[in-house]
Amino acid sequence: MSRRLLALIVASGLLLVGCASPKVKSDVTVFQEWPANLQGQAFVFDRTREQENNLEYRSYENLVRNELHRLGFVDAPTPQVAEIKAIMSYSISVRDVRVITPVVVDPFWYGSPFYGPRWGGYYGPFYDPFWYGPPITEYRETNYELFKRQLHVTLSRAADAKKLYDVTVVSEGRNGALAAVMPYMVRSAFIDFPGKNGTSRRIELEMKD
Repeated sequence: MSRRLLALIVASGLLLVGCASPKVKSDVTVFQEWPANLQGQAFVFDRTREQENNLEYRSYENLVRNELHRLGFVDAPTPQVAEIKAIMSYSISVRDVRVITPVVVDPFWYGSPFYGPRWGGYYGPFYDPFWYGPPITEYRETNYELFKRQLHVTLSRAADAKKLYDVTVVSEGRNGALAAVMPYMVRSAFIDFPGKNGTSRRIELEMKD
């Protein structure tokens, strides 16, 4: 197989990989002392003054609410009758990343069909024993922004404020649009609820269009 054909096959494979759907990878840490008799009870969100009039917060709160509904919980008609209080917070930060990567380059691409890649004279492909030359290593620099996205949700007993479920979701990636990533972080926070106490695991969810 010629080197040109091999290079085309490799390039085609890379294109196929690049077409794969992106994933949101989250590290989820859970601490819980969840009693079985509270499953399916009424809940209410305990908001700060700033959260009360924050449209972004309200959007993410609805994502958490939908997950609680999926688990069988119901909205309390008034805060006074709620058995569970939910507290949610989130943040996003960014840092610059610089990566230096060694890349082995095929010297065949630097030579012409009639001139050797390392010497200026005429060389025929059948007479020059060093026609292709040794591999060449180049160092390529890549710079990008890496976003750290964090979600924290606490479910407490309303009667005495005892914490029952405390989950932290940390996700890093190049997508700085928190609204696009938050649905997957919220879902990760409640997978296998309530889960094992004091555990941390990596959850990967495929992003949908």
